[in-house]
Amino acid sequence: MAAPTNTLHWSNADAEVHKVVVGPYENNVFVVRCKRTGEAVLIDAANEHEMLLELCQALGVTRVLETHGHWDHIQAVPAMREAGYEVAVTKLDAPMLDAVGYDVFLDDAEVIEFGKLRMNAIHNPGHTPGSISFELVGTPLLFTGDTLFPGGPGNTKSEIGDFDTIIDSITSKLFTFPADTIILPGHGLDSTIGSERPHLDEWIERGW
Repeated sequence: MAAPTNTLHWSNADAEVHKVVVGPYENNVFVVRCKRTGEAVLIDAANEHEMLLELCQALGVTRVLETHGHWDHIQAVPAMREAGYEVAVTKLDAPMLDAVGYDVFLDDAEVIEFGKLRMNAIHNPGHTPGSISFELVGTPLLFTGDTLFPGGPGNTKSEIGDFDTIIDSITSKLFTFPADTIILPGHGLDSTIGSERPHLDEWIERGW
């Protein structure tokens, strides 16, 4: 499948973000690109590897960053690695990639540099033990994986999920961002911190 040509989702003078939706779970895949150097990273090699590889070649991707290890977010990883792209995941979620492989670990508070851009890694446990979000420095963008969606936190009803942990993770690490911060989640539409933060008590009361 050829890469679509209308993938640009957001841009400013320094950076551009491309988005495609792939697979049966409609996963969001983002490419964040430095406009000054052309170097880019891909967030979540979820599915439809042929399209993602074309996207990577067209946009100058050098690394793949996984927000977490759930199967629907990693199905294109083997093809990406075979094509020579380094795949990074947190140490806590790395065992979930045993079947597809990975190359390096991502750490909480790690600064990821590509071109003239920097992203801060933010450990957000709860959906999985090693879930991680990414703040694109100098922009209002926050890539939240499956930790925070429009309407609430990600699913915690699994053996490795924990609702209290994800609520604490969102409250202490994500809701500290300004209200106009744009949330780019692993599925679905964008939102903002200002749109979601007032509903925290509702989420706690409903328990999911």
